[in-house]
Amino acid sequence: MAFDETANIEEAARNTMLSKTSDHGSGCSADGNLIVEAGIYDRFLEQLQKEGGYLATEKEKEKLQAVLWDAEGHRTMDTIACAPQKLAEKAGFSIPADRKFIIVKEDHIGKEYPFSSEKLTTLLAIFKYSGGFDTALEMVKQIYEVGGKGHSCGIYSFNDERIHQLALTAPVSRIMVRQPQSKANAGAFNNGMPMTSSMGCGIWGGNITNENIALKHYMQTTWVARPIQEDRPSEEELFGEFYNTETF
Repeated sequence: MAFDETANIEEAARNTMLSKTSDHGSGCSADGNLIVEAGIYDRFLEQLQKEGGYLATEKEKEKLQAVLWDAEGHRTMDTIACAPQKLAEKAGFSIPADRKFIIVKEDHIGKEYPFSSEKLTTLLAIFKYSGGFDTALEMVKQIYEVGGKGHSCGIYSFNDERIHQLALTAPVSRIMVRQPQSKANAGAFNNGMPMTSSMGCGIWGGNITNENIALKHYMQTTWVARPIQEDRPSEEELFGEFYNTETF
């Protein structure tokens, strides 16, 4: 998720909470990595805590990493789709009963930094960017080199050019604009996405389609083609300005 300086902080934090807490964050669509512009970073982080986030200390972050991933870097099964209190307990500390998800600060992206990968639980990582939106786009590209190609990302911005830039940059099948990611990806009455819980990731993810999987994708279709009157465009129509030109 990318958040630029035009974002509505209250709306963005509220939607992040809704997305991260849906099904205990177990869905691939649940917010995992937040890339936030430096000018709004502190206020947004504060608002996330107002929405029920618990900001882990550096020591608690180390303990969480030790229980979320095994020695080979694989996610541990007993920490997937866990309530934040249960996650903290497994890591050896406690958090208030009213906390809905855990936030860890992260500065690095790469396979050697597991918090920049997929979480599948009630925990997210927050990154800060400065120096312009191009920096955010570069961080997005780095995150997708860690994982998640073909699936989705989101943006909180009222700048249409930046939304378009993200769409051109991110190797994903769907981008949600100012919406709770996990709920919007699956289709909503106010965004036009086909309603489903199965999402294709296209050739980025090794899938045959990048659409939201619906009934039509499970139906077998037989095409019956009979001869019809030929409808053939002329070569001039096909090649336009390049028709009948010579190259030397």
